[in-house]
This record gives sequence, C-alpha cells and structure tokens, in this order.
Amino acid sequence: MIILGLDPGTASTGYGVVEKIRNPKSEIRNGLRCLEYGCLETPKHKTAGERFVLLEKALLRVLEEHKPDVAAVERLFFFKNLKTVMPVSEARGVLLLALARKKIPTIELSPLQVKMAITGYGRADKKQIQGMVKEILGLKEIPKPDDAADALALAIASSARDA
Repeated sequence: MIILGLDPGTASTGYGVVEKIRNPKSEIRNGLRCLEYGCLETPKHKTAGERFVLLEKALLRVLEEHKPDVAAVERLFFFKNLKTVMPVSEARGVLLLALARKKIPTIELSPLQVKMAITGYGRADKKQIQGMVKEILGLKEIPKPDDAADALALAIASSARDA
C-alpha cells in the first residue's frame, strides 16, 4: 500500500510517500519504507490563482509517479498566524480537490492525532516528531525541510490507522 502525506502550504507544501509492507523483510523497519519526500514550491511573485494552478500540477506529477492508495492531509485545527490561515486553507482545498478528482481516498488528521500516532504524546515538539520519523522509517538523517518531515509524519500516522 502506498500512502501519500501532505502538509499544506501556499509557498511550500510538504509531501512524503511511504510504502506499507504487509510482510516486511528484516531491513524494512516497522513495515514502512520511505519512497520519496520533498516540497511542492510555488513562486511568491505569482498571483494566488497562479500558485494554486502550479500546486495542483506539482501534486498531479507526484500522484502520477507514485499512484498512492490513500492520502493523509493535515487538518487545520488551530493557527497561530491569522495572516496565513486563509491562504493555507485555500491551498488545502486545492490538494483535496485534486485528490478527489483522482478518486484517492483521503484521511484528514489533526496535528494532535499525528503527534499521538508518532510519539504517543499529544504535546510532542517538532524535534521529537522529526526524530521519530527518522527512526520509524530507518532514515540516516532527519528529513528536511520541516514541511517534508511533517508530511512523512502524516503518512506514518495514516498507516497506523490502517493497521
């Protein structure tokens, strides 16, 4: 099973693709293998509409390459910066629409749900989450940038729900 995690943003949307192996070999930790991660970036000088078109195109490339069975998208639960909540919500809408058009089942997870699934502690900080993502996936280093690590955490948390 291929799981895509998405951490929505306007300038940078993190994505992480993991494969859940039913009968893992010893070299695959926790039955999960990291296939790819990174960020879908949009130029700041573009209009909001142009950025959303670019975001959709970038996501469609990832979907075409990895053909995920399910996607996990971060649910906006609360936001510290009110100036960014609307654009991030709009970018999230673009992601959800593209996934729906491709008929990819989507799981929406709050940051609290992700933290609980990854560390067992709902108040875990970013460094704790990133460290656990590295360990769970057997990576040599913590995934960078932060948005990509968050997206991998979403994919991992989603895989636990499927268990």
